[in-house]
Amino acid sequence: MKPRTDLPAGVIKNLLFLTLLMIGSTAVAQSDNRYCRPGDTPDFGSSNDGPAALPNRCINTALSSSPSPGKQIKVSDPKGVTAALQSASCGDTLVLSAGQTFAPFNLPAKPCDAAHWITIRTSAESELPPEGTRLTPCYAGSASLPARPTYNCPTPTNSMARIELKVGAGAISVAPGANHYRIIGLEVTRTAGTGTVYALIRFEGSADHVVIDRSWIHGTPLDESVRGINLGGSSYVGIVDSYFNDFHCIAVTGACVDAQAIVGGNSKVPVGVYKIVNNYLEAAAENVLFGGAPGSQIPADIEVRRNHLFKPLSWQPGRPDFVGKKFIVKNLFELKNAERVLVEGNVMENSWGGYSQVGYAILLTPRGAWAAVQDVTIRKNLIRHSGSGMQLAASLSDGSKEDSLAAQRWSIHDDLLEDIDADAYNGDGMVFQISSGFSKNVPLNNVRVSHVTVATRGRVKSLILVGAAPDNPRLPFAISFNDNIVPAGTNSVWSSGRGTCPKSGQPATTFKNCWSSFEVKNNVIIDYAGGQGAWPQGNFLVKDVNAVGFERINNDEPDYRLSSTSHFAGKASDGRNAGADMDAVRAAIEGVR
Repeated sequence: MKPRTDLPAGVIKNLLFLTLLMIGSTAVAQSDNRYCRPGDTPDFGSSNDGPAALPNRCINTALSSSPSPGKQIKVSDPKGVTAALQSASCGDTLVLSAGQTFAPFNLPAKPCDAAHWITIRTSAESELPPEGTRLTPCYAGSASLPARPTYNCPTPTNSMARIELKVGAGAISVAPGANHYRIIGLEVTRTAGTGTVYALIRFEGSADHVVIDRSWIHGTPLDESVRGINLGGSSYVGIVDSYFNDFHCIAVTGACVDAQAIVGGNSKVPVGVYKIVNNYLEAAAENVLFGGAPGSQIPADIEVRRNHLFKPLSWQPGRPDFVGKKFIVKNLFELKNAERVLVEGNVMENSWGGYSQVGYAILLTPRGAWAAVQDVTIRKNLIRHSGSGMQLAASLSDGSKEDSLAAQRWSIHDDLLEDIDADAYNGDGMVFQISSGFSKNVPLNNVRVSHVTVATRGRVKSLILVGAAPDNPRLPFAISFNDNIVPAGTNSVWSSGRGTCPKSGQPATTFKNCWSSFEVKNNVIIDYAGGQGAWPQGNFLVKDVNAVGFERINNDEPDYRLSSTSHFAGKASDGRNAGADMDAVRAAIEGVR
């Protein structure tokens, strides 16, 4: 993606620098199984990250962990995959002719095990990028996609087998009881101009141990394609090194309202583990969503790592290259029902308001009396070009006044939020909303936001919007906001104005009125113009970005690391520099974009 061109030259140079720090060949691959050893043995290095429990289960997605030692079954008949699957034994490999288009098929339940997976792959597997490297549309003969990030494609080749859905849902369906399937090198798509199409890959029941590897899963540029993968009642599913694009619903005149690359967490049977690693994920509403529909189970043990979550700016009305149809845009990543989730090393770009939301990039908002969002870690991510930052809220069940189950134990640290701009992205300009709407259940609690750097020259309305339900005898508690480098905004800290959490315009007073226990200290607050009341003691207020002491490139723009001569170097509560550890962020996102 090209940086915005409607900004001053200095800001453009800054955006270019951030682009350069992310650029790397997709061949620069960190292990998909960094936190999972063979035998699905978790190795997260710790059981907790601050207040949040880390996942305690995992799926190892290495080829060596999905052996298919049986016979090969070659398939060239466009309608022949179903028959081949019916005759296949556990451990067999179906080899689909590259360049051929096949009819939709269902993965049947068979008594397979960890030593006998069924693999379905293209016949040109040797032409695909190596294991652990993200596949792009180049391998289906497409040198580039308009308005998307460029990818390396010197010689487009059609090395994939194509599965095409005409109507309905399920180019690939996964039957209840299906287990131990691996898909490699398939293009999974839909026919253009046939109306609304739903999940291209659909899990129909309690399937387990399924890996989607180096595949291209996509809709069409202007049709309504609702979902790439609907995880349904599945468990132990890995989605790795793949490319998803063109999932969108059309506002007002369309037949759907929410489109995602990947959706899960709506089930009445136990669900999880999930690994979503090293993918390009594009969708209009939520690029990745867990929860939001009826269910009774909380999906658990989820890795979302090293993905590029992206919305093309050509979807935003008013842009010179606007596609002409208004797709319903909401956010980049949302949890409405999930526990023990690790979100690490992702690049998340482009979110704007104008529909039912206000441009937040990330939402943690449980929805449903059965639904909890708890034990969530968000670390070492680059999040940029959005109308607001993160909404962190204990919210009511959709369509009722009933509390959701829980909102607690969230750890957010060492993230860079860049280019939050209420005007450019039609948003509310809130960096963080930290609020609780629970009237009876335990309110929002144990939330830690630390070592976050927020770098923006656009209009920010408020740094933090807080809130608490007036009918709950308990206020949110154990909230910490420490060691960050952030803009104050027009109204630095503001409240919902309800109950014991009135609007005061006074940061220290607002925190005291709205949270029963909290810690806010060692933050560097930029562009503090005064007149907004006192902050809690122990914070640093500066009038402009030059006073922060960022490192410089070309003696001009900051690179968001504190220099050794900065007044705030080593002044964080843990002895580190304030703000994100930019070296750690860079290492985590290397090769992601």
